[in-house]
Amino acid sequence: RGVTTPSEVRSFLGLASYYHRFIEGFSKIALPLSQMTRKSVKFEWTNRCESSFQELKKRLTTTPVLTIPDPSWSFTIFSDASRQGLGCVLMQDGQVVAYASCQLKPHEKNYPTHDLELDAVVHALKIWRHYLYGGRCEIFTDHKSLQYIFTQKELNMRQRHWLELAKDYDCTIQYHPGKANVVADALSRKVKDDLTYVVTQQNCLIQEFSRMQIQVVDALPAAISGSVSSMQVQPMLRERIRQEQASDEFVHAIDAKVRAGGIEGFHRGTDGAL
Repeated sequence: RGVTTPSEVRSFLGLASYYHRFIEGFSKIALPLSQMTRKSVKFEWTNRCESSFQELKKRLTTTPVLTIPDPSWSFTIFSDASRQGLGCVLMQDGQVVAYASCQLKPHEKNYPTHDLELDAVVHALKIWRHYLYGGRCEIFTDHKSLQYIFTQKELNMRQRHWLELAKDYDCTIQYHPGKANVVADALSRKVKDDLTYVVTQQNCLIQEFSRMQIQVVDALPAAISGSVSSMQVQPMLRERIRQEQASDEFVHAIDAKVRAGGIEGFHRGTDGAL
């Protein structure tokens, strides 16, 4: 949907400008929206504003802003909460892996600020568990007292329950001023619809075997009471990306800049993928 107030425009531009170095021609694209934030300009949502808004949304949710995560690297989470909802962004090496936001449930609207901010942290840990579990992550919040939550003695039952969940992860919580936490702040103030740019579906292995019509056959003699089997699964997505990059002119241009040392935010992986 289009934005309806100057404050919403500022919030969206705050999110977009945080990643301006990944968006070619950012200033030109954002100009119609930037003009709407001036006090002397009457707020009027024109076709130019809508085009600018949609183009920036598209740029923010495609490469090179969104990146494929590397499980061997640590992750960074920025989280924020408002009375409209929860917002968080998952990053790695300064680039976005995923955005997420959700509206508050009726009972969550009664939470004190401290619990609401912790709720945003827990929300991020839950939805990105498949990335974070077993790895290292840093969580940044604009609620200063949360950085002491793991050593705090006086906790209510809700906080104790959430900390038990957080102990499954190798994570630290650090303070990040609200003005610097523009991405998560913008997502937490999104008032309509839920936003998630990463969807993960997990299926039981036996169900996958059934779907592929694979049967496990006991071919051992009856005298042998047991057996040991192994299966090695290799992810194909990264290899497919590497192959497609080889024929992409845009990737070739970025690769040339990377080799010349003239661009930040990109590097060559050990498999040759950009």
